[in-house]
Parts: sequence; structure tokens; C-alpha cells
Amino acid sequence: MSIDPQTLAKIAKLQLRARHAVEGYMAGQHRSPSRGFSIEFAEHREYVPGDDLRYVDWKALARSDRFYLKQFEDETNLRCWLAVDASQSMAYQGPDAPWSKSAYAQTLAAALAWLILRQQDAAGLVLFDEHLRQVLPPASHPAHLEAIVSVLEASRPEGRSAIGPALDALAQRLRRRGLVVVLSDCLDDLQGLLTGLKHLRYRQQEVLLVHLVDPAELELLFTGWTRFVGLEGLPTVDADPAAIRQAYQDEVRRFCQALSRGCREHQVDYARLRTDQPLDEALRWVLTRRMGHKVLGASR
Repeated sequence: MSIDPQTLAKIAKLQLRARHAVEGYMAGQHRSPSRGFSIEFAEHREYVPGDDLRYVDWKALARSDRFYLKQFEDETNLRCWLAVDASQSMAYQGPDAPWSKSAYAQTLAAALAWLILRQQDAAGLVLFDEHLRQVLPPASHPAHLEAIVSVLEASRPEGRSAIGPALDALAQRLRRRGLVVVLSDCLDDLQGLLTGLKHLRYRQQEVLLVHLVDPAELELLFTGWTRFVGLEGLPTVDADPAAIRQAYQDEVRRFCQALSRGCREHQVDYARLRTDQPLDEALRWVLTRRMGHKVLGASR
């Protein structure tokens, strides 16, 4: 059962919030879907459109007339980098949102780290704005969760965004194949962002982009003359939301479509998550992606 985001947001301690999110996710799972890079056969699962046909078990097809894929045991532990946007725009919290984009990203990152380490894989953390602000290299020992949570709890959203250059700097550090999960509101130059993602793919990383949005940013459902205070050096603007709402929503839609299309072109998995969306849905999307599944309903 999903935990209401309003309830989860009231829990002050990040590690406790993450634990509740993990428990909500695990309650909906019969078994963990997370597996590392591997070659030793373990079991089968049913074919999902888009899966690699190289792993179809043709003997099982002949016996059952159904498509099954071979699953494998871990040969090498997964190395996962959790790259969390800590720029000032992540501080935004709309009037109907249970928490800020930053609090959502921190809780999701802590929950992912918890699950990754539970699988005896290695989790690392990067906080970035226009630079790499803090880097914790991947480690697999359970005590590493405390270090990740401590860094996340101490971080404050500040500074300007330059997502592309920050991801470039991260890519330069990566020497081994792994998984990079980017948690960001993506409020930056689109081409620069896509270039940074492309660089991660060039470094042979599997990349998942989790695009975090506040409901108010999508819909602009303010009433009456409103003062919009700029973040990251942008000016303050006074406007009537009703007069600009349609044009604004059209522009947001075009941006999200272009971002999604660019991710597909660079073979980057993309999900847009609202900050009023239960965290177990976000966890399910990321972790089932490790099996090659696509979770319907994870992006809106």
C-alpha cells in the first residue's frame, strides 16, 4: 500500500522517511526485482515487449509456447551513482505540494541507497548545482547508508544550475561501468543537459533521468494577480496567471516532450515524477528498470 505523501512529508528524519518509503515499496513486491550485471543463469521471467531477444529461452518456448527470458545471478556488484540536483530551484514548494522538490529528491535518493545496499551492491552520491558540490564514491558496506543520509540531510538547495557541465564533470570521474540515476527538476538549458547525459552514456553508463516537477509548475493554477519571485538570479515578475496559463502550459509540454525525445535518442531512461506522487511508485520504476521492465504509470 502506498504511503500518502502528505503523511510521509511530516516525518522530520530523512532516514525514517526513507525507511517508510522502502517498506511501502517492499509491501507491494513478492520479491526484489533488482539484479546486477551478470552471466550465471538463475531463473526465468516472462518476455516484455522491448526486451533483448538474445536472452529468450527457445527451449522453454518449444515446451510451453510462451516466451521466457533467462535471468542471471550477479557476477559483479552493481555500482550505482545517485546524482542529486542541489541547486536553488529545487527549493520550490507549491501551495498544494506536500514537500519541496529537494526534500522529495533527498528522500528518494536515500530510499534507493537503502535498497541498493540491501542487495549488497554499491551506492555512491553526488550533489551538484553548476559544479559537483560533494562526492561520496560508491561503497557496499551497510554503514555507507549513514554517510549518504548525513550528506543529504546537511545539504541545502542553493546556487545556480548548470546540469550539463556538472554531469560532464561526473562522467570524467567514472572508470567502471555502472548505473547513474539523475534526480533533478531539469530547469536548465535543454541541449546542455542532453549533452551531459550523452557524455555519461559515452562512458558506458546506464542512465536513468528522474525529472521532478511540482504540480504548480505544471499547471500554474494560481488565481489573481501574482508576484513570481525568480530563483537562481532570475528576475521577479508580476503577472495575471489566467492570462498566461495556456501559453505557459504549452511551453512546459513542449519542453517535457523535447526532453523525453532527447533521452530516447541517447538511450537514457526518462520518467517525470510529480512531488505529490507516492515514493513507492518512483522506487518501482527505477528498480524494475533493472530487470528491463517499463512500469506503466511511473511518469505522468
